[in-house]
Amino acid sequence: MKFIWFVALCLLRYLSIARSQLNHACFPLIIYISYRSNSVSDLMTNERVVLDNDLRYIERGRLLRSRSELSVAKMLSFLGHDYQYDASVKLPEGKSVKIDFKAGSKYIEVIDSEDDAAKFKQVRDRLPDLDIIAVGHSKYASKISEMDSLFFYDSTEDHLQTGSIFIEDPSLAFDYAHILPLVEKCSVLHGHTSTVMVEIIGSMKNNLVIDFGEAKRIIKETLNAIDHKFFINRKYLQKEDDVHYYVAFDGPKGYFSLQLPKSTTYMLSGEATVENLSSEIIRLLAPKMPQNVQALGVYIYEGVNKGAHIIAGVKKED
Repeated sequence: MKFIWFVALCLLRYLSIARSQLNHACFPLIIYISYRSNSVSDLMTNERVVLDNDLRYIERGRLLRSRSELSVAKMLSFLGHDYQYDASVKLPEGKSVKIDFKAGSKYIEVIDSEDDAAKFKQVRDRLPDLDIIAVGHSKYASKISEMDSLFFYDSTEDHLQTGSIFIEDPSLAFDYAHILPLVEKCSVLHGHTSTVMVEIIGSMKNNLVIDFGEAKRIIKETLNAIDHKFFINRKYLQKEDDVHYYVAFDGPKGYFSLQLPKSTTYMLSGEATVENLSSEIIRLLAPKMPQNVQALGVYIYEGVNKGAHIIAGVKKED
Protein backbone atom coordinates (compact mmCIF):
# COMPACT_ATOMS: atom_id res chain seq x y z
CA MET A 1 0.00 0.00 0.00
CA LYS A 2 1.36 3.36 -0.99
CA PHE A 3 0.22 5.16 2.16
CA ILE A 4 -0.78 8.78 1.73
CA TRP A 5 1.51 10.85 3.90
CA PHE A 6 -0.86 13.65 4.67
CA VAL A 7 -2.43 11.41 7.31
CA ALA A 8 0.45 12.86 9.35
CA LEU A 9 -1.20 16.23 9.19
CA CYS A 10 -4.51 14.65 10.22
CA LEU A 11 -2.91 12.82 13.13
CA LEU A 12 -1.13 15.98 14.26
CA ARG A 13 -4.41 17.83 14.32
CA TYR A 14 -6.18 14.92 16.00
CA LEU A 15 -3.54 14.34 18.68
CA SER A 16 -2.92 18.04 19.32
CA ILE A 17 -6.49 19.31 19.06
CA ALA A 18 -6.34 20.84 22.53
CA ARG A 19 -3.49 23.04 21.36
CA SER A 20 -5.07 24.01 18.04
CA GLN A 21 -7.28 26.98 17.41
CA LEU A 22 -10.28 24.83 16.54
CA ASN A 23 -13.30 25.24 18.82
CA HIS A 24 -14.49 21.68 18.26
CA ALA A 25 -14.59 18.94 20.87
CA CYS A 26 -12.79 15.71 20.15
CA PHE A 27 -14.90 13.38 18.06
CA PRO A 28 -14.55 9.93 16.50
CA LEU A 29 -12.92 10.11 13.10
CA ILE A 30 -12.46 7.61 10.33
CA ILE A 31 -9.68 8.23 7.86
CA TYR A 32 -9.74 6.06 4.76
CA ILE A 33 -7.00 6.33 2.21
CA SER A 34 -7.55 5.51 -1.42
CA TYR A 35 -4.60 4.22 -3.35
CA ARG A 36 -3.84 2.95 -6.79
CA SER A 37 -1.96 -0.22 -7.48
CA ASN A 38 -0.84 -1.96 -10.61
CA SER A 39 0.37 -5.47 -11.19
CA VAL A 40 3.98 -5.61 -10.02
CA SER A 41 4.85 -7.74 -13.00
CA ASP A 42 3.52 -5.02 -15.31
CA LEU A 43 5.57 -2.32 -13.61
CA MET A 44 8.93 -3.88 -12.82
CA THR A 45 11.36 -6.38 -14.17
CA ASN A 46 11.82 -9.53 -12.14
CA GLU A 47 14.97 -8.33 -10.42
CA ARG A 48 13.14 -5.31 -9.04
CA VAL A 49 10.03 -7.04 -7.71
CA VAL A 50 9.42 -6.38 -4.00
CA LEU A 51 6.74 -8.61 -2.49
CA ASP A 52 4.94 -7.06 0.48
CA ASN A 53 4.94 -10.30 2.42
CA ASP A 54 8.73 -10.50 2.05
CA LEU A 55 9.20 -7.21 3.89
CA ARG A 56 9.68 -6.75 7.61
CA TYR A 57 8.35 -3.56 9.14
CA ILE A 58 10.33 -2.44 12.18
CA GLU A 59 10.07 0.84 14.09
CA ARG A 60 11.76 1.48 17.45
CA GLY A 61 12.63 -2.21 17.60
CA ARG A 62 9.00 -3.28 17.23
CA LEU A 63 7.98 -5.71 14.48
CA LEU A 64 4.84 -4.29 12.89
CA ARG A 65 2.35 -6.17 10.75
CA SER A 66 2.03 -3.99 7.64
CA ARG A 67 3.35 -0.96 5.80
CA SER A 68 0.24 0.95 6.90
CA GLU A 69 1.16 0.35 10.55
CA LEU A 70 4.77 1.31 9.84
CA SER A 71 3.62 4.57 8.25
CA VAL A 72 1.43 5.44 11.25
CA ALA A 73 4.27 4.56 13.66
CA LYS A 74 6.75 6.71 11.76
CA MET A 75 4.28 9.59 11.61
CA LEU A 76 3.67 9.46 15.36
CA SER A 77 7.43 9.40 15.97
CA PHE A 78 7.96 12.21 13.47
CA LEU A 79 5.32 14.31 15.23
CA GLY A 80 7.01 13.67 18.59
CA HIS A 81 4.30 11.49 20.14
CA ASP A 82 5.15 8.53 22.33
CA TYR A 83 2.87 5.61 21.64
CA GLN A 84 1.98 2.12 22.84
CA TYR A 85 1.66 -0.61 20.22
CA ASP A 86 -1.10 -3.25 20.56
CA ALA A 87 -2.75 -1.48 23.47
CA SER A 88 -5.41 -3.47 25.33
CA VAL A 89 -8.94 -2.09 25.73
CA LYS A 90 -11.52 -3.85 27.93
CA LEU A 91 -15.06 -4.09 26.60
CA PRO A 92 -18.06 -3.83 28.99
CA GLU A 93 -18.56 -7.62 28.97
CA GLY A 94 -14.99 -8.06 30.24
CA LYS A 95 -13.37 -9.15 26.97
CA SER A 96 -10.12 -7.39 26.01
CA VAL A 97 -9.23 -6.39 22.45
CA LYS A 98 -5.99 -5.02 21.03
CA ILE A 99 -5.92 -1.59 19.40
CA ASP A 100 -2.93 -0.96 17.14
CA PHE A 101 -1.76 2.34 18.65
CA LYS A 102 -2.38 4.36 21.79
CA ALA A 103 -0.99 7.90 22.06
CA GLY A 104 -1.90 9.54 25.33
CA SER A 105 -5.62 8.89 25.82
CA LYS A 106 -6.30 8.47 22.09
CA TYR A 107 -6.35 5.28 20.02
CA ILE A 108 -5.63 4.51 16.36
CA GLU A 109 -6.71 1.30 14.63
CA VAL A 110 -5.20 0.43 11.23
CA ILE A 111 -7.79 -1.28 9.02
CA ASP A 112 -5.92 -3.82 6.87
CA SER A 113 -8.60 -6.53 6.73
CA GLU A 114 -12.28 -7.33 7.19
CA ASP A 115 -11.48 -8.54 10.71
CA ASP A 116 -9.90 -5.17 11.56
CA ALA A 117 -13.00 -3.36 10.29
CA ALA A 118 -15.28 -5.63 12.35
CA LYS A 119 -13.11 -5.10 15.45
CA PHE A 120 -13.19 -1.32 15.05
CA LYS A 121 -16.97 -1.33 14.66
CA GLN A 122 -17.30 -3.52 17.76
CA VAL A 123 -15.14 -1.15 19.81
CA ARG A 124 -17.07 1.91 18.61
CA ASP A 125 -20.40 0.22 19.44
CA ARG A 126 -19.32 -1.05 22.88
CA LEU A 127 -17.26 1.98 23.91
CA PRO A 128 -18.87 5.06 22.31
CA ASP A 129 -16.89 7.45 24.52
CA LEU A 130 -13.50 6.02 23.56
CA ASP A 131 -11.41 8.55 21.61
CA ILE A 132 -10.44 6.43 18.60
CA ILE A 133 -9.87 6.83 14.87
CA ALA A 134 -9.41 4.30 12.09
CA VAL A 135 -6.91 4.50 9.25
CA GLY A 136 -7.11 2.09 6.36
CA HIS A 137 -8.01 0.99 2.86
CA SER A 138 -10.98 2.69 1.25
CA LYS A 139 -12.39 -0.71 0.27
CA TYR A 140 -13.33 -1.23 3.93
CA ALA A 141 -15.16 2.10 4.20
CA SER A 142 -18.57 0.48 3.73
CA LYS A 143 -18.00 -1.48 6.95
CA ILE A 144 -17.94 1.73 9.00
CA SER A 145 -20.87 4.14 9.15
CA GLU A 146 -19.26 7.36 10.41
CA MET A 147 -18.09 8.53 6.99
CA ASP A 148 -19.15 12.17 7.43
CA SER A 149 -15.80 12.84 9.10
CA LEU A 150 -13.66 11.63 6.17
CA PHE A 151 -10.24 13.35 6.33
CA PHE A 152 -9.73 16.83 7.80
CA TYR A 153 -10.53 19.64 5.44
CA ASP A 154 -12.71 22.70 5.13
CA SER A 155 -14.72 22.84 1.93
CA THR A 156 -15.01 26.62 1.88
CA GLU A 157 -13.08 28.52 -0.76
CA ASP A 158 -10.92 30.21 1.88
CA HIS A 159 -9.32 26.93 2.96
CA LEU A 160 -7.20 24.57 0.89
CA GLN A 161 -7.46 20.82 0.97
CA THR A 162 -4.28 18.92 1.71
CA GLY A 163 -3.53 16.04 -0.63
CA SER A 164 -0.82 13.60 -1.60
CA ILE A 165 0.28 11.77 -4.72
CA PHE A 166 2.85 9.06 -5.22
CA ILE A 167 4.99 8.30 -8.25
CA GLU A 168 6.38 4.81 -8.77
CA ASP A 169 7.67 3.67 -12.15
CA PRO A 170 10.37 1.23 -13.38
CA SER A 171 12.15 4.17 -15.01
CA LEU A 172 12.64 5.84 -11.61
CA ALA A 173 15.81 3.95 -10.75
CA PHE A 174 19.50 4.64 -10.38
CA ASP A 175 22.73 2.63 -10.21
CA TYR A 176 25.43 3.42 -7.70
CA ALA A 177 28.44 2.13 -5.82
CA HIS A 178 29.34 2.75 -2.19
CA ILE A 179 31.40 1.62 0.78
CA LEU A 180 30.18 1.49 4.38
CA PRO A 181 33.35 1.26 6.52
CA LEU A 182 31.29 0.85 9.71
CA VAL A 183 29.43 -2.24 8.44
CA GLU A 184 31.62 -5.31 7.98
CA LYS A 185 29.66 -6.93 5.14
CA CYS A 186 29.42 -3.65 3.25
CA SER A 187 32.92 -2.34 4.00
CA VAL A 188 34.20 -3.25 0.53
CA LEU A 189 33.37 -1.52 -2.74
CA HIS A 190 30.04 -2.81 -4.10
CA GLY A 191 27.00 -1.52 -5.96
CA HIS A 192 23.23 -1.63 -6.33
CA THR A 193 20.41 -0.86 -8.71
CA SER A 194 17.69 0.83 -6.66
CA THR A 195 14.16 1.77 -7.58
CA VAL A 196 12.50 4.81 -6.05
CA MET A 197 8.96 5.79 -5.08
CA VAL A 198 8.26 9.41 -4.17
CA GLU A 199 5.31 10.84 -2.21
CA ILE A 200 4.48 14.51 -2.68
CA ILE A 201 2.26 16.18 -0.06
CA GLY A 202 0.85 19.67 -0.31
CA SER A 203 -2.14 21.98 -0.50
CA MET A 204 -4.35 21.42 -3.52
CA LYS A 205 -5.55 23.97 -6.04
CA ASN A 206 -8.04 22.91 -8.69
CA ASN A 207 -7.89 19.45 -7.07
CA LEU A 208 -4.19 19.03 -7.86
CA VAL A 209 -1.10 18.83 -5.68
CA ILE A 210 1.16 18.73 -8.74
CA ASP A 211 0.75 17.44 -12.28
CA PHE A 212 1.96 13.83 -12.53
CA GLY A 213 3.98 14.59 -15.66
CA GLU A 214 5.76 17.51 -14.01
CA ALA A 215 6.44 15.48 -10.87
CA LYS A 216 7.91 12.61 -12.87
CA ARG A 217 10.11 15.02 -14.84
CA ILE A 218 11.49 16.55 -11.63
CA ILE A 219 12.16 13.14 -10.07
CA LYS A 220 13.93 11.82 -13.18
CA GLU A 221 16.05 14.97 -13.39
CA THR A 222 17.07 14.51 -9.76
CA LEU A 223 17.90 10.82 -10.15
CA ASN A 224 20.00 11.56 -13.25
CA ALA A 225 22.21 13.76 -11.06
CA ILE A 226 23.10 10.80 -8.79
CA ASP A 227 22.96 7.93 -11.31
CA HIS A 228 26.15 5.86 -11.75
CA LYS A 229 27.93 7.66 -8.94
CA PHE A 230 30.17 6.42 -6.15
CA PHE A 231 28.84 7.58 -2.76
CA ILE A 232 31.19 8.12 0.17
CA ASN A 233 31.10 9.98 3.47
CA ARG A 234 32.90 13.33 3.19
CA LYS A 235 34.66 12.73 6.51
CA TYR A 236 37.00 10.24 4.75
CA LEU A 237 38.25 12.94 2.36
CA GLN A 238 41.98 13.54 2.85
CA LYS A 239 42.58 16.04 0.07
CA GLU A 240 41.38 17.02 -3.38
CA ASP A 241 42.58 18.67 -6.55
CA ASP A 242 40.78 19.93 -9.63
CA VAL A 243 40.14 16.41 -10.92
CA HIS A 244 40.24 13.96 -8.02
CA TYR A 245 39.16 13.28 -4.47
CA TYR A 246 41.57 11.35 -2.27
CA VAL A 247 39.86 9.34 0.46
CA ALA A 248 41.27 6.94 3.02
CA PHE A 249 39.91 4.97 5.96
CA ASP A 250 40.45 1.88 8.09
CA GLY A 251 37.66 -0.68 7.97
CA PRO A 252 36.90 -4.28 8.96
CA LYS A 253 38.43 -5.44 5.67
CA GLY A 254 41.60 -3.39 6.00
CA TYR A 255 42.98 0.00 5.03
CA PHE A 256 41.60 1.72 1.92
CA SER A 257 43.24 4.58 0.05
CA LEU A 258 41.33 5.66 -3.05
CA GLN A 259 41.86 8.23 -5.78
CA LEU A 260 38.39 9.02 -7.13
CA PRO A 261 37.39 11.07 -10.19
CA LYS A 262 35.25 14.00 -9.11
CA SER A 263 32.96 13.52 -12.10
CA THR A 264 31.76 10.14 -10.83
CA THR A 265 31.99 10.67 -7.05
CA TYR A 266 29.25 12.04 -4.80
CA MET A 267 30.26 13.23 -1.35
CA LEU A 268 27.68 12.87 1.41
CA SER A 269 27.41 14.42 4.85
CA GLY A 270 27.16 11.04 6.54
CA GLU A 271 27.55 7.38 5.67
CA ALA A 272 26.30 6.21 2.28
CA THR A 273 23.40 4.20 3.70
CA VAL A 274 20.11 3.77 1.87
CA GLU A 275 18.48 5.93 4.59
CA ASN A 276 20.94 8.76 3.93
CA LEU A 277 20.44 8.41 0.17
CA SER A 278 16.68 8.82 0.71
CA SER A 279 17.37 12.00 2.67
CA GLU A 280 19.72 13.27 -0.03
CA ILE A 281 17.11 12.72 -2.73
CA ILE A 282 14.61 14.72 -0.66
CA ARG A 283 17.20 17.49 -0.26
CA LEU A 284 17.68 17.61 -4.05
CA LEU A 285 13.97 17.42 -4.84
CA ALA A 286 12.78 20.08 -2.39
CA PRO A 287 14.05 23.23 -4.19
CA LYS A 288 12.49 22.05 -7.46
CA MET A 289 9.00 21.59 -6.03
CA PRO A 290 6.26 24.25 -6.34
CA GLN A 291 5.42 26.46 -3.38
CA ASN A 292 2.34 24.46 -2.36
CA VAL A 293 4.38 21.31 -1.59
CA GLN A 294 4.70 20.87 2.18
CA ALA A 295 6.48 17.52 2.58
CA LEU A 296 8.17 14.74 0.64
CA GLY A 297 8.54 11.03 1.26
CA VAL A 298 11.09 8.86 -0.54
CA TYR A 299 11.19 5.06 -0.61
CA ILE A 300 14.37 3.45 -1.94
CA TYR A 301 14.31 -0.28 -2.57
CA GLU A 302 17.78 -1.80 -2.23
CA GLY A 303 17.23 -5.24 -3.72
CA VAL A 304 14.03 -7.28 -3.48
CA ASN A 305 13.35 -7.39 0.25
CA LYS A 306 14.81 -4.31 1.91
CA GLY A 307 14.93 -0.56 1.64
CA ALA A 308 14.29 2.70 3.44
CA HIS A 309 11.53 5.29 3.72
CA ILE A 310 12.28 8.85 4.82
CA ILE A 311 9.67 11.60 5.33
CA ALA A 312 10.62 15.26 5.64
CA GLY A 313 8.87 18.59 5.65
CA VAL A 314 9.75 21.12 2.95
CA LYS A 315 10.52 24.70 3.94
CA LYS A 316 10.23 27.28 1.19
CA GLU A 317 12.07 30.58 1.27
CA ASP A 318 9.79 33.62 1.09
